[in-house]
Amino acid sequence: MPRKKNAPLPQPSFGEPVFSEGVPTADPTGFKVTPQDEQLYNGIQDLLTKDVVGFPPSRGAPGDVLSLQSAWGSHGTDVVESIQNAKQIVFHAIGDSGASSARTFPDEIKVADEVTNDFHTSDVSARPAFLYHLGDLVYNFGESAYYYDQFYDPFRDYPAPIFAIPGNHDSFIVPNTPSGQSPLTIFTRNFCATQPVVTQEAGSLHRTAMTQPGVYFTLDAPFVRIIGLFSNALEDPGVISSENGKWTAVPDIQLEFLEAQLKRVKADNFAGAVLIAVHHPPFSYATAVGNSGGKHQGNSVMLGQIDEICNAQQVYPHAFLSGHAHNYQRYTRKIEFNGKQITIPFVVCGNSGHNVNPLVQARNGQKPIEPTDGADVSYLDTSTIWSQRSLVLNKHDQSNYGYLRIAVNAGQLIIVYHPVNQGGQDVGVDQVIVDLANHTVVGL
Repeated sequence: MPRKKNAPLPQPSFGEPVFSEGVPTADPTGFKVTPQDEQLYNGIQDLLTKDVVGFPPSRGAPGDVLSLQSAWGSHGTDVVESIQNAKQIVFHAIGDSGASSARTFPDEIKVADEVTNDFHTSDVSARPAFLYHLGDLVYNFGESAYYYDQFYDPFRDYPAPIFAIPGNHDSFIVPNTPSGQSPLTIFTRNFCATQPVVTQEAGSLHRTAMTQPGVYFTLDAPFVRIIGLFSNALEDPGVISSENGKWTAVPDIQLEFLEAQLKRVKADNFAGAVLIAVHHPPFSYATAVGNSGGKHQGNSVMLGQIDEICNAQQVYPHAFLSGHAHNYQRYTRKIEFNGKQITIPFVVCGNSGHNVNPLVQARNGQKPIEPTDGADVSYLDTSTIWSQRSLVLNKHDQSNYGYLRIAVNAGQLIIVYHPVNQGGQDVGVDQVIVDLANHTVVGL
């Protein structure tokens, strides 16, 4: 693929993080291991609705953050200085990239190639500083044997850190899984290592493990903080806590973590964009009548818990990012917060390689009503925290794969969706701009 030559960073020394093979290599032509999980997946549908997983606390205190500078190792100072000189940070976000079969593998490669090419062809002032994965990296059940084919090989030439929160497919434990081979154990080895080592899952490639403090963490970078929450292993809905004892295996540590992170935003007088990233989407389209929706629905209970903590701390994120639903959806939520109206984008980007699903599906042989961009879907917002609220479905894409390119400067958060077109025609991008000081979407 053609790439613009930017001045490369010096090659890292021994013990430093490595993010790519250095010289771009040819696309892989297929799986070395072809997953045969589909029959098993279909056979445990009932478990997917009731099996949750426990997980340990992240390393450090609840209010700690992981700095982008530290993730880049010895190059971190130069990277941060470049961001500050450019007066903006740019990064990619994708969700549900893992290809579960040889049939869908080329679609994952297309998205991986697009974000990699975007990095290489970007001007230095707009070069992405990292990629943030919204979960479901490896289908169907996060097995070690599939990490090479579904993660390391497709992103072998992406020359920057790839942070990630686990999705349900990265955490669901298949019955009789041997000890030490649970999906979160594998995820932790590759994304939450204590030092940047090459893991067994990377095979012959050189990308080192990320050093996130846990399956939930906050990434602190110039102009932006991303609070990543782990929404567990259920197919639906997402779970971030025990929900008052309903899910006894799930600890409540993420509630304490979120509270501590919002307190730190205030204590630090942080003026940049605050984002919450979670795999299961707070909102996913369904019709008002008959509640006809797609494969995955939104999660009002999880959002209600987040709302409650944000209200108590009087800090609300400037945007939500999620995956899980295998399509693109962008909502604008308006709420009365701390005495003024604020507007918040809720962006679903779960179409980055695994599959593309329609927003609505037929029920009992009846053709569903297709969603309309600009429609008032306030019926999806059942929060009891806000007395005044509204919700609009601004844009959706249920035909293409895609990724997000996000830029943040001192005044604005700009989220741009780039479809990776399957038919060759130009379908354009979708963009939303948030004024950080006023906490409002520009143009509404």
